[in-house]
Amino acid sequence: MSAEEGNYNYHHHHSDTEVDHKVPHSGPLSGPLNKRAVGRKSARFNVPDSTSSKDDGYVEVTLDVRDDSVALHSVKAANGGDLPEDPELTLLAKGLEKKSTVGMGSSIKRNASAKIRQVGHELKRFTSFSKKPTARFDRTKSAAAHALKGLKFISKTDGGHGWAAVEKRFDDITASNNGVLPRSRFGECIGMESKEFAGQLFDALARKRNLEGDSIDKAHLKEFWDQISNQSFDARLQTFFDMVDKDADGRITEEEVREIISLSASANRLSNIQKQAEEYAALIMEELDPDHLGYIMINNLEMLLLQAPSQSVRGESRNLSHMLSQKLKPTYETNPVRRFIKDAKYFLLDNWQRVWVMALWIGVMIGLFTYKYVEYKRREDVFKVMGHCVCFAKGAAETLKLNMAIILLPVCRNTITWLRNKTKLGVAVPFDDNLNFHKVIAVAIAIGVGIHAIAHLTCDFPRLLHATPEEYKPMIQYFGEQPDNYWHYVKHVEGITGLVMVVLMAIAFTLAAPCFRRGRMNLPKPLKKLTGFNAFWYSHHLFVIVYTLLVVHGIKLFLTKKWYKKTTWMYLAVPVFLYLGERLTRMLRSSIKAVAIQKVAVYPGNVLALHMSKPHGFRYKSGQYMFVNCAAVSPFEWHPFSITSAPGDDYLSVHIRTLGDWTRQLRTVFSEVCQQPTNGKSGLLRADFMQGKNSPDFPKVLIDGPYGAPAQDYKKYEVVLLVGLGIGATPMISIVKDIVNNIRANEEEEMNALENGNGVGMNSKTSPPNSKKKENFKTRRAYFYWVTREQGSFDWFKGIMNEVAEMDHNHVIELHNYCTSVYEEGDARSALIAMLQSLNHAKNGVDIVSGTRVKTHFAKPNWRSVYKQIAVNHNNSRVGVFYCGAPALTKELRQLALDFSHKTSTKFDFHKENF
Repeated sequence: MSAEEGNYNYHHHHSDTEVDHKVPHSGPLSGPLNKRAVGRKSARFNVPDSTSSKDDGYVEVTLDVRDDSVALHSVKAANGGDLPEDPELTLLAKGLEKKSTVGMGSSIKRNASAKIRQVGHELKRFTSFSKKPTARFDRTKSAAAHALKGLKFISKTDGGHGWAAVEKRFDDITASNNGVLPRSRFGECIGMESKEFAGQLFDALARKRNLEGDSIDKAHLKEFWDQISNQSFDARLQTFFDMVDKDADGRITEEEVREIISLSASANRLSNIQKQAEEYAALIMEELDPDHLGYIMINNLEMLLLQAPSQSVRGESRNLSHMLSQKLKPTYETNPVRRFIKDAKYFLLDNWQRVWVMALWIGVMIGLFTYKYVEYKRREDVFKVMGHCVCFAKGAAETLKLNMAIILLPVCRNTITWLRNKTKLGVAVPFDDNLNFHKVIAVAIAIGVGIHAIAHLTCDFPRLLHATPEEYKPMIQYFGEQPDNYWHYVKHVEGITGLVMVVLMAIAFTLAAPCFRRGRMNLPKPLKKLTGFNAFWYSHHLFVIVYTLLVVHGIKLFLTKKWYKKTTWMYLAVPVFLYLGERLTRMLRSSIKAVAIQKVAVYPGNVLALHMSKPHGFRYKSGQYMFVNCAAVSPFEWHPFSITSAPGDDYLSVHIRTLGDWTRQLRTVFSEVCQQPTNGKSGLLRADFMQGKNSPDFPKVLIDGPYGAPAQDYKKYEVVLLVGLGIGATPMISIVKDIVNNIRANEEEEMNALENGNGVGMNSKTSPPNSKKKENFKTRRAYFYWVTREQGSFDWFKGIMNEVAEMDHNHVIELHNYCTSVYEEGDARSALIAMLQSLNHAKNGVDIVSGTRVKTHFAKPNWRSVYKQIAVNHNNSRVGVFYCGAPALTKELRQLALDFSHKTSTKFDFHKENF
């Protein structure tokens, strides 16, 4: 039962009113319905009757009193006897139940006693229908208890931190102006980010106290703060009402509603709502002023705020959720040995694929290093002069040959895509970590180069230079006559090639660092071109020179003269030819697979959407990506983008956000052929392919792909959690569309099977492919969370979101949009937005924030609660978690996946794709 539960006795006798409060009772809120103690409020009313005795003049009426209704439970005589039929009691019962009295005779209405009206007044006063503060109904246990958390003026992100922090900020701000706080700095003082909203709050608080002027002292600030931080919902409601009621007449007009909507939209950076403030003000007045009085009162506003939550948690789920919370409490193992074993066990379970690959790689490197070290230690003539230095140099060189060969393999995208799509190696090999492995090998190369170069330059060459003639004699066959100049060794072909390679690799490694590649370095303007993706892209192609020099370096060895012992080219042969084949394939495929641009749209948030024709034979999976080249921007640059169309669509689409020089120029060249959208189409600028003279002249675009990505494996899971951060929603949108298409295809297949079973035999030619498709597609439930900062971002996929909402009849996909620019639900600055959202969605089925049929949540998701909900709903299941977005959220989502996998029966497999 959602209402507050308690027993009260109301006594009414003759013309006197006497209230006798008995001990309140609060019943349980869970358990079987037939055993639940339903709290009631019982009332005794005296109905005068000439034949009744003193005791018989009382009746006991038992009521179920809720926040917004009073329901009759029973009516009986006070002495426990049966109650005779009475027209007045019948009318009283029907009136208390708020049932229609249509059909009752007018004579019964005229016979209704004035005392009944007085009783009704008393009931209203004690059940908070009256707005007197002394008769307020305690809402803390009611269905509207969620509202008590609402209308907070200081959120946890603002950092108010109580009066002590506010007082300190006041002292700092007013140190130079005689202890007076100006209105313009009121928001800064109380810790409220939105200055304009803080100014309106200041005006409301000052208006209530008849204060004039634009400044206050500390005493008034303390009064203001006490009211702002008041935990009573009634006090918060009154403060909010005062903000809207600018003329302080106790009534809110439509113009005042429009102003507060505009203010709330501005505080939450919702420009679309700000533009439609007048329309939404009319919507609120239509809801709260049905009699067209031209104003609304505080009780109307409260009624809207105290609407019951739209979703409730079932008792079973609530109990499971509570048990899960208890189970997930962190436990600390005091025994260090057991703690280490436990941590090692979990680490191996979660990372066994990475562990065996890294162990194999490290083991091979150790073996090669040891092999070369021992080989040169046994060469007495060399070891006698150069000692352990040459052993270290040659051991490091052998690992360098291996690493310079295999560093090419993780970037052979076609090979990796083929292996993960056509073989079962994906079970044991972590293909998703290919770029991470590429970076790890690069670090190993840097270490190997350091050991090799330092050992030669600072140890081997000086020892050769300072060796006695007798010691040097065996070295003549390798180095010639003993020189008297150190640079004799450096200026040799081997020395020059080695130094040039070190310089080129240092440049490539430096510009590949995130701070340089993402353009975060604050360098002088002339050096600014050394940062960004373009610098990274071109510097990485220095590897062509590096590999050429490496082969030459390996041929002109000092200490090795036999050709079959010069193994550098043997290490490089297969990987280099494989990589060259990859590049040749990409070049030919991109030139053959010409695409025609069908539609272009420029959206808020600097996003460019390209819809293009699908080349013949271009097959891809949702979640994969492809490379895009535009000669009008740069004929040599190729950039990867996730495919946002579904495999079943007859077109290809990508959504490109402007993040660097290349994407900025691409947006510019396409914007030049676009125009303002017409006929209510979305986007800031649009251009559609049309036949005839009006057809826009689109820049030429080449594509290369598709390539495998972590998200393409979603079909392996019956339950998936898809998380997209900003533009990271692109692969998830393709997956969501694909899920809907697959579900629809399966439904059609089942319907066809039923029809065929009724008389038409199944086609044997089409049966195997269909059954195979059905077998491969396992997904039965999907949760999609899209988190973005700007309201305009929802325009990117507005059509797709509406399409999914309309097509998903079986509610397979649960869509959640989050707009982080809006203050969290319960904040006073977003309270009116939440009210508008509920009203407009109920009336028109459209969310005012996203403009789609999917309601938008405010602020950031509570990811622990998201995982908990899925764990409760899907016990003993394996859930695929797929994240695409900035690296900042990766750690939290991965850690939560590990925590819930270790401590619940639901297993979460985390996959990420960062940009």
